[in-house]
Amino acid sequence: MNSPDIKQFIREHSNLFWYTPEEKKEEISHEFLVETILNYGDIEAVKQLINIIGPDRLAEIFSGLEGRKKLNYYPEIYHFFSILVDKYAHSNI
Repeated sequence: MNSPDIKQFIREHSNLFWYTPEEKKEEISHEFLVETILNYGDIEAVKQLINIIGPDRLAEIFSGLEGRKKLNYYPEIYHFFSILVDKYAHSNI
C-alpha cells in the first residue's frame, strides 16, 4: 500500500500513467512508479520522487533490475541512472 505522499505524487503525474485504470493508479508498485517517472517524467518529477521514496530505495529498485525489466527503460535512461546509482548509492543522490 502506498503512502499518502506517493498517492499524491501519482495524482500530480497522473498523465504519465494514462494506460493504467484510474481506480488502480494510486496502488501501483514502487518499481512501476520509478520506471515510469525515470522514463517519462521531467527532472523535477525525478527530484520529487527521490525526495519521497529516498535515494536508498531508488537505488535498491534500480539495482535490482534483471532480465526484461532492464529493457523497460530507455537505453540512455538506464545508462545514466546506472552510473548515478553506482556512484551515489546509499548516499544522497
